[in-house]
Amino acid sequence: MNYTEFDSYVRKWIFTHASMPVAEADLVQIKPFTQARSAQLWCEHVSSQSPDADHFEKDDWAFDKKIWSDAIDWQQAWDSDEPELPAALQVDIKWEDNTTIFFCYGKYNIIETKWGVFKRNWKNFLFFDDGPLLLGRKQKQAVWFQSNGTFQLATRP
Repeated sequence: MNYTEFDSYVRKWIFTHASMPVAEADLVQIKPFTQARSAQLWCEHVSSQSPDADHFEKDDWAFDKKIWSDAIDWQQAWDSDEPELPAALQVDIKWEDNTTIFFCYGKYNIIETKWGVFKRNWKNFLFFDDGPLLLGRKQKQAVWFQSNGTFQLATRP
């Protein structure tokens, strides 16, 4: 089995919190992977050595600082009452709404959803902003969110 039951997902509350509830139609499309499947995807798409974004090794594609853009603010948009993604993400990421994405909190905690679901609920995903990576399945672009309220864009090799 690839997915964890949503009701038993340890971070379920970030999607069901009364202050920012996710619509039921979107909620059913937020699919946390099991720890085993998360680890497999992390090794395939991110790193076979590092357990999280704070510990990339020189053999990891994400370790190369030259591939990352300058830091761009996301915190201001998150703090606002407007639901839209930060403008730079809207401009730079041109994925179709039905593009499958992986939101990677770390090696053992990855969520699969669609780009459209993420766009509508990105603030929920970033309740935990401890360096998560956003990857589009079959896409080269990646987004690395930092806990200082910024993100960086990269093109994976």
